[in-house]
Amino acid sequence: MQTEFMMHPSIDPVIFSIGPLALRWYGLMYLLGLAFAYYWGKRQTNMPHYAQQGWTEKRFSDLLFWSFMGVILGGRIGYVLFYQFEYFIANPLYLFDMSSGGMSFHGGLLGVITVLAIFAWRTQLRFLQIGDFVAPLVPMGLGFGRIGNFINGELWGRTTDVPWAMIFPAVGPDPRHPSQLYQAALEGLLLFVVLALFSRRSRPMGAISGLFLIGYGAARFFIEYFREPDAHLGLLYFGWSMGQWLSAPMILLGVVLMAWAYRFNKVSAGDKA
Repeated sequence: MQTEFMMHPSIDPVIFSIGPLALRWYGLMYLLGLAFAYYWGKRQTNMPHYAQQGWTEKRFSDLLFWSFMGVILGGRIGYVLFYQFEYFIANPLYLFDMSSGGMSFHGGLLGVITVLAIFAWRTQLRFLQIGDFVAPLVPMGLGFGRIGNFINGELWGRTTDVPWAMIFPAVGPDPRHPSQLYQAALEGLLLFVVLALFSRRSRPMGAISGLFLIGYGAARFFIEYFREPDAHLGLLYFGWSMGQWLSAPMILLGVVLMAWAYRFNKVSAGDKA
């Protein structure tokens, strides 16, 4: 008996529009991620081990604004350089063509790291202390973003015949993994729960940041086996996708960072700079 697979609902990416202004689902997901980061960050400023370090709502609000800018700019630049470099060389203005879409998590991460480094220099806080504070705020934003990808019917998975497979009309009649939802669950909700529980008490400085790098890198590396590789890149060396090649160094760096934190670093995330 032939299995009847679910059909992607083909939701209009625009929620509503008024004249030239339009609210898109993907934009709404970004706003939800920002709102959740603000909510959880305010909670963290009231936790003793963060309050002792000097975190206040004002300091956190300043950091959140600039981190959001780092995500947007870094995400766009990273996508163009990592995934569309040849096209960018032929058409440099493509970098500013935001209407065409295209954001990279790894580029956004580099953008945030740049912001954190500048913020550390301006506030005299240790870079890893800031990273430990920010790490639990990130996953839910990633999860919301992947839900936005699902609503838009983009970044679909590889073909499969699992019972929960879904047909994405934009790419053809074959059933595929709804890999966007896998990512929302693992890189978003699960990673947030792990980091929220781990950061409830003071840890050696760098340990929370290290756990984030391991958790995201491992989840992304695993899910890439179910996600369709970018058509213009395909699979690279060792049969890995670009996402896996960018995630593997994250895992390695996270392991080194956690090992260093617990072996050599005696300064906790809640100690003053």
